[in-house]
Amino acid sequence: MLNIHKASIFFQGEPLFSDITFRLGNGDRVGLIGKNGAGKSTLLKVISGEIDTQAGQIAIEKEVNIGFLKQDLDFEFGRTVLEESYLAFSEIISIEKQLSYINTQLAERTDYESDDYSQLIVDLNDLQHKYEIIGGYSYQGTTEKILQGLGFLRSDFTKLTDTFSGGWRMRIELAKLLLQNNDILLLDEPTNHLDIEAIIWLENFLKSYAGAIVIVSHDKMFLDNVTNRTIEISLGKIYDYPKPYTQYLVLRNEIRTQQLASQKNQAKQIAQTEKLIEKFRAKASKATMAQSLIKKLEKVDRIEVDKDDNSVMKLNFPVSITPGKIVIEALDVSKNYDELSVLKNISLSVDRGSKIAFVGQNGQGKSTLAKIIVGDIKSEGVVKLGHNVQIGYFAQNQAEYLDGSKTVLDTMIDSANEKNRSKVRDILGSFLFKGDDADKFVRVLSGGERNRLALAKLLLQPLNVLIMDEPTNHLDIKSKNVLKVALSKFEGTLLLVSHDRDFLQGLVDKVYEFKDKKLNEYLGDIDYYLDEKKLENMREVELKTKIKVEKPVDNKLSYNNQKKLKSLNNKLSKVESSIGMFEREIKELDGKLESDYDKYANEKNFFDIYHSKKNNLNTLMKDWELIQNDLEKLSE
Repeated sequence: MLNIHKASIFFQGEPLFSDITFRLGNGDRVGLIGKNGAGKSTLLKVISGEIDTQAGQIAIEKEVNIGFLKQDLDFEFGRTVLEESYLAFSEIISIEKQLSYINTQLAERTDYESDDYSQLIVDLNDLQHKYEIIGGYSYQGTTEKILQGLGFLRSDFTKLTDTFSGGWRMRIELAKLLLQNNDILLLDEPTNHLDIEAIIWLENFLKSYAGAIVIVSHDKMFLDNVTNRTIEISLGKIYDYPKPYTQYLVLRNEIRTQQLASQKNQAKQIAQTEKLIEKFRAKASKATMAQSLIKKLEKVDRIEVDKDDNSVMKLNFPVSITPGKIVIEALDVSKNYDELSVLKNISLSVDRGSKIAFVGQNGQGKSTLAKIIVGDIKSEGVVKLGHNVQIGYFAQNQAEYLDGSKTVLDTMIDSANEKNRSKVRDILGSFLFKGDDADKFVRVLSGGERNRLALAKLLLQPLNVLIMDEPTNHLDIKSKNVLKVALSKFEGTLLLVSHDRDFLQGLVDKVYEFKDKKLNEYLGDIDYYLDEKKLENMREVELKTKIKVEKPVDNKLSYNNQKKLKSLNNKLSKVESSIGMFEREIKELDGKLESDYDKYANEKNFFDIYHSKKNNLNTLMKDWELIQNDLEKLSE
């Protein structure tokens, strides 16, 4: 489907990656991993054709369509959610306009016997036929299913996209890609703006995707659940293995261990050969043997060990001054967005030195309360900051807080004061912005690099309270660990909005659960909270459907339910597989019609076969809905 051969990209004379070679085929679900700034997003742009390689070749099969979900979107306002989503069907929309025009002409004209009128009828029949073939009668229903899967309510469909946050607009763009039936999907951090329900829906969708997928993500569970192959970019090279993320890490470590052992053994053999050469050189009778050994040594293919990029940012949050005992006090705080009530009469008091996690489903008000505390948005009720409180705020949507037209250096200088302006370059260096990196424009930075820049900016202001909203979004694994260590050493007060259990473990001593516009307080760490809730992981926290703990009252009933569940899942898997097969076969037939309509339209039984497959597909879609309904009833 797509071949990349010895591709190279250089930035300011330095190779971002060089001589990389790999192939994408149907069914490949690739997790593209690597450190922030390693070139993951750039490689996606190369595959999409957005930028050209400076060396190497890219070969793409004819009529292969590529869909690309970027981290940053250029969004045109003024359309409703449905209108924006329907843009995925440009050909269908075009035919609808043509059909509308022809129907108007047929209704208004009276020259029924003319050739022009007859031609209108012919054109109408042709267009209606093509409209049916490309899904004109089903695209609206399909669109609604995709949007609902990604978390939109039916009441949202007619709202303007202007009224939605950047994260929800990202979901609309994702819906458009999923509706286009692309052969290759490129997804750059697709889960950053999704709640857990939408993530699980997307996982299931991608698992049955017939084409090729390349996903950039730092969500380990998502990669493990979706991918069947991992490509890591490290120090300009790629490592490509047919394993999902966690299995890849184990395999690569094993290979590196084997390489080290082989290299050690080879080094011993080389050392022994070199000793023999030195020994034989001293004797004229052995000179020929010495030369033979030298030639043999020159031909040895030296074993190299895969190098790891172990460079990490250096981070430390110093406390400016000691604040009063109570740093934040909220009393009867409520917040409505138009008719939507998010928080209602909530109160809390935050003591100096507290380490608090805000958890719960998306849309329950976690980020809203954080923004109310820092003064970004207004609310009803009272929020008071204590004596000498100085807040450092890390927003979830960093792209909206950083000016893309500024360079990294200018961004820092503009945030600095007279005391720390001279330290700006040193701070940037500790955050891995070295040399010419400081002259990059913010708009070209990856999501992870922007997060690092936002963290660097925090160090330029005095703070004793840190409020951080999803700070691990976009950060690679090593950067997450560095941030966690820095926060664990922070002697001030910490409020963390996060869904990352690994990150929260050992960081917080109190958990506030946001649910039904209220706060529920848990005086313990994140593991204590999950134990109290009888939940296995943070995914279950965010599920809108309450997960019930089975009571061992009727073991027979429980066993029967398990058998039914297994049977339904097997049926669902078979139906989804059949749906995928018929969609591919119909797409192939559509391709034939598009390439030579007259030839195939006159072919015997062509349309009988075509409509039969369409009917089978429609039947399977109905079966799929029935099975899904049965599964939902079983889990109630």
